[in-house]
Amino acid sequence: MKLLITTNLFPTPWDPLRGAFNRQQFERLGQRHEVHVLTAVDFRERLAGVRGAVEVPGLRRDHFTFVFPPGLRSLHAACWFASLWLQHGRRLRAEKYDAILASWAYPDAVASGWLARRLGIPYVVKVHGSDLNVMAEGALRRPQIGAALRRAGAVVAVSQALADKAVALGADPARVHTIYNGVDAQRFAPGSREAARQRLGLGADQPLLLYVGNLKPTKGCLDLLEAFPAVLAQRPQATLVYAGAGAGGCRDELLARAAALGCAERVSLVGAVPHAQLGDWFRAADLLCLPSHNEGVPNVVLEAMSCGIPVVASRVGGIPEVLPEFAGMLVPVRDPAALSAALLEATGRAWQGERIVEHARGFRWDDNVDRLERVLRDVVDRRA
Repeated sequence: MKLLITTNLFPTPWDPLRGAFNRQQFERLGQRHEVHVLTAVDFRERLAGVRGAVEVPGLRRDHFTFVFPPGLRSLHAACWFASLWLQHGRRLRAEKYDAILASWAYPDAVASGWLARRLGIPYVVKVHGSDLNVMAEGALRRPQIGAALRRAGAVVAVSQALADKAVALGADPARVHTIYNGVDAQRFAPGSREAARQRLGLGADQPLLLYVGNLKPTKGCLDLLEAFPAVLAQRPQATLVYAGAGAGGCRDELLARAAALGCAERVSLVGAVPHAQLGDWFRAADLLCLPSHNEGVPNVVLEAMSCGIPVVASRVGGIPEVLPEFAGMLVPVRDPAALSAALLEATGRAWQGERIVEHARGFRWDDNVDRLERVLRDVVDRRA
């Protein structure tokens, strides 16, 4: 098949670490088919300048500058489509793609549905989490997203909870598929905690709580900080490490709040970590904590389990679908007291690392791409 993938969730020179899960999936899909990834780049990122090189073997990659009025989200799909068509329309007409895979519901999938109709080809929508859980709550965005899901040849969701949400928004249940993301088991594998801490310049003995993700309030990073002093009261040598970019303006707030809580010396913000280097952080940690307010299935949960460490996370989205009791603990969203209790219990419990790793082996990229390939092939064959 000759496939066009449209998305904002993919590495570009302006954001080289973005969408690592999509990069892994699309790279593998590109080993089987002719794949062209066309990435939307926010005009503000473009103006900020290039931040690094991107290499993804086997994929044809390009981008377009997404120009939009930031305060009028209901117009973003129209702006997304206009930006793409003005910059690439003539060439896209000549390519003769078999189908479009749009990864992210709004504005990407809405605009990609219009593009697919203009090109006379089918499209598949892949949904991830807040593109439905948050974006679809807008009164003017919800009907746009619902129409894109109804008209799609298929909808791929990264969790069953998200698949149910797509159906509630109008997608045909027979065309909605739950396909969990995979894990690179070679990169994310168990290893020596002492050696990993030595490589990272960390102390050998202190309990280490790890957060991995963008520093956004909706990811629960502030909730985690509020829960941390209660942990320090019983584990005074504990360290809380945030590994992630400061998107959303939350970094300064975290630093200020840590100082106000009197725990700044035990909190470390290490910035964005390249995906290839995350394995050592997981192996160095006692546990991963992700108290998000909404989610699909975050790949960091799967990757942490693949390294054999337990996870404490919010009971939201698809996380309960992939995190069994023997691999971690679930807590109510926005509840620092419950989070403190869970962190204390988790750091004091003897976890069965081998059992956690065995569970994580059920999430394989090869299986993921096999299923995605079948969905795409079915949509193309039905259209033919």
